[in-house]
Amino acid sequence: MKEKIIEYIDFSFKYQAQQEPTLKNIHLTIYKGEKVLIIGPSGSGKSTLGHAINGIIPSIYPGESQGQLLIKGKPAFDMSIYETSLLVSTVLQDTDGQFIGLSVAEDLAFALENDVVDLPEMKERVQDWAGRLDLTELLSHRPQDLSGGQKQRVSLAGVLIDESPILLFDEPLANLDPKSGQDTIDLIDRLHAEEGVTTIIIEHRLEDVLYRAVDRVVLVNDGRILYNGSPDDLLRSTLLRENGIREPLYITTLRQLGISLAGLEHLANLSTLELPPSSLPEFPTQLEQDKTVVQTPLLEVQSLHFSYPKKNVLKDINLTIHKGEKIAIVGKNGAGKSTLAKALCGFVKIEGDLIWEGQSILTDSVKERSERIGYVLQNPNQMISQTMIFDEVALGLKLRGFSDDLIRERVDQVLQVCGLGPFRNWPISALSYGQKKRVTIASILVLNPSIILLDEPTAGQDYKHYTEMMRFLDELNQQGHTIVMITHDMQLMLDYSDRAIVLVDGQIISDASPAQVLSNPTLLREANLKETSIFKLAQKLNVDPLTLTQFYMEGEKVHE
Repeated sequence: MKEKIIEYIDFSFKYQAQQEPTLKNIHLTIYKGEKVLIIGPSGSGKSTLGHAINGIIPSIYPGESQGQLLIKGKPAFDMSIYETSLLVSTVLQDTDGQFIGLSVAEDLAFALENDVVDLPEMKERVQDWAGRLDLTELLSHRPQDLSGGQKQRVSLAGVLIDESPILLFDEPLANLDPKSGQDTIDLIDRLHAEEGVTTIIIEHRLEDVLYRAVDRVVLVNDGRILYNGSPDDLLRSTLLRENGIREPLYITTLRQLGISLAGLEHLANLSTLELPPSSLPEFPTQLEQDKTVVQTPLLEVQSLHFSYPKKNVLKDINLTIHKGEKIAIVGKNGAGKSTLAKALCGFVKIEGDLIWEGQSILTDSVKERSERIGYVLQNPNQMISQTMIFDEVALGLKLRGFSDDLIRERVDQVLQVCGLGPFRNWPISALSYGQKKRVTIASILVLNPSIILLDEPTAGQDYKHYTEMMRFLDELNQQGHTIVMITHDMQLMLDYSDRAIVLVDGQIISDASPAQVLSNPTLLREANLKETSIFKLAQKLNVDPLTLTQFYMEGEKVHE
C-alpha cells in the first residue's frame, strides 16, 4: 500500500491582503517516492500550493486557511519553518538568490553547519554530493561565476545534502538555455530514481519537463485542480490550450497533420510513441519559399570586438540588420548575447564600427543611441523608476526637454498602441507582470526608435501572456519597427522570427532561418540548443525535418 506523504484535504487559502482565496477546496494526495508535475497559468495558484508545502505559507506570507494540509501525517501549519525544512527542500527559480557561501564548497556545507554536523562527516558529505553532481572541480569557485546549468547543480546539491524526503522545484528551467534545461531534467530524473525522494516540479514549460517521465500531472487554474492524472490523458484532451498552457510541439504538429490522438499509446513519450502506418497525409515535399524581398540595411555591425579584463567576450562580429526584420539572437548562457545588446546600445566601449544607414554611429552618446535602438530588459522591475504609468512613459521625453503638450500627445498615443490607454493614471504597482512589461516597452517606444531590442521578452510568462506579448510585438513590427529578441525559447524563435543569429563563445556561427537552425543537429550541439520535438517526429515519420518544421510554421500562421 502506498504511503501518503502530502495531503491537501478540502484545503483553501487566502492571503492576508486578498478578498478571495487563492486556493479553493483542494483535494490532493502525493505519495512517497512519486514524481509529480504541477502546471497552470500565471496566477493559477500553483506556486501557492508549493509555498504551503515548504512553509513559506504561513511563515513568510500569512493568511487564512481552511481544511487540512498534512506532511507525513502532521499538520503543516503547526510546524515551524525549520521543522518543515527538515522534510522539504526547495530549489528556487532564481539560483543566485539561493547561494549563501563564498565558494561552492561553503554553499554545499551551509545546511550541515546549521545542523551542527561534525567536520569530518561534513567534508565527506560535501565531497560525496559534489561527486554525484559533477561539481568536484568547481568546489573552490564562486557560485556566481558559474554557468546557468552549473548554478542549478550547486543549488540542487545544497538542498540534497540535507537528505530531506521531499524535493520541491519552483520553475527550475526559467533561466536556463535549452540544453542546460534538458540536462537539469535529466539530473532530476536520475536523482529521483537513485534516491527515491518524493519530487514535485512546479513549471509551465510542460514539454521540457516531460522530456523524462513523471508519474502524474496536476493542472491548476483559478485556485482549483482541473486535472490530476496521467500525462497521456492530459495531452489527448483540450485542457492545455483551454487553460493557457503550451502543448508540446510534436502534439501540435500531429494535430496539424490530422492524426487522431485518441488511440495513441505513450503519447507523452515521443521516443516510444507508435503511430499507425498510414498516418502521414500527403503534403508538399518542399514547401513554397517566400519570394525574395528587397531588404534595406538599417544597422551594419563591422568587425566588432569587446573584452572584459582577461576575457574576450565578442570576437569579430559582422552582422547586418535590415529594416522591418524580426530577428532572434540565440545561444547558450554566457555566449555573449546580452553583451552584444549592450554593445549595440552603447553601454560598453567596443572596437570595430557600427554603421547606421550608411553613417558611423560609433561615437554616439548613449542618449543618441537610444533614439535609434531601444533596449527592453528581461525584468521590467529593473527598468521602472516612477510610481505612475504616465510618468514612467513620459520620463525619457522630459529628460530631453520636450514641451508638456508634446509629451502628453506622444505618451497618450503610445499608451493606446500598447493597450495601456485605460490605465494611464494608474500606479504601476497595480499592474500585472505582463502589463509592467508593456509599460517598459512603451517607455522605449515613445522615443520612436527604429530597432526595439528585447532581452527574453516572454521569460516567466504562461502561454496566454506569452501569446499576447508576441502578437503585440508583431503589431509593432507591422508598424515599421525592427524587432530583435534575445531568447532561450526555441518555439518563440520558430514562431515569431524571420531570422536566427546563433552565438557561441562570442562569435556568430550561424545566420539562417529558424527552421534551418533547428534542423541542424551539429549546430544545435555546438550552441547548447536542442532539437525540437518536430525534428524527432520527422525522423519517426521518415520525412525531412526542415520540411516538417516549415509545415508546422505554415500551420501556425493560419491560426494566428
